[in-house]
Amino acid sequence: METQKLQVWQTITDSIRYGLKNVASLLLLVVLYLLTFWIPYLNVGTTIGVCKAVIKMGRGEVINPLSIFDGENFNKMGEYFLLSGLTVIGTLAAAAFMFFPAFVIGIAWSFAPYFLLDKGYSPLKCLKVSYKVTYGEKWRIFFTYFIVSFAYSVIISLLGSIPHIGWLFSLVFALAFVAVFCAICGVMYAHFADKAESCCCEACDCGSPAPSVPAAPVAPAVSESTIVPPVAPAETPEEKTSADADSECGEA
Repeated sequence: METQKLQVWQTITDSIRYGLKNVASLLLLVVLYLLTFWIPYLNVGTTIGVCKAVIKMGRGEVINPLSIFDGENFNKMGEYFLLSGLTVIGTLAAAAFMFFPAFVIGIAWSFAPYFLLDKGYSPLKCLKVSYKVTYGEKWRIFFTYFIVSFAYSVIISLLGSIPHIGWLFSLVFALAFVAVFCAICGVMYAHFADKAESCCCEACDCGSPAPSVPAAPVAPAVSESTIVPPVAPAETPEEKTSADADSECGEA
């Protein structure tokens, strides 16, 4: 079944709506993250918590800034590091082929961390699923980011040119843009997560139909003529001797 492609303008519209709804929460989350990022080990959990917040934003939920301190964020720490290492190694290998393949593979694998934290896939499967669900849609992802970034550059330049108070408008707009940009990542992930489910990624390789289960073999019909009557067991010597003795007693 063919799934719907990523709609660029619809993605941007939803991201603006979801992002503005989370401006205050995301601002507090960013402040807490920056204050604790320098703390070893804790910064791992908060980084994973930020990724989870992006997933929730993409679904239209209002995020909880304190969720970055949840203890369950550390449950995926090993897999998160392994996924990051595989991504870096694969991207560097792709960069050896004149850099453009690294750009393409970077887009293709950009949703792997979200699959890891949301679906619980293994690191290798996250990379594989992220690559397959973005196949044929990488230009849509690129143009979504490009349009939003270009609009931000134009608007921030216009606001900055306002005398005296331009910096204040620029600051407010920059905070709103951060929220919208995070929402864009979340909305696009929500689209590709749905696409992964429709491709039966959990049951088999993404993009392939689920394997059919072979029917159990049917036992051949048995006619009455083929039924073998039960055979009486042969008498043992002890039973035969006992029977003969009983018959002699009867005759006597």
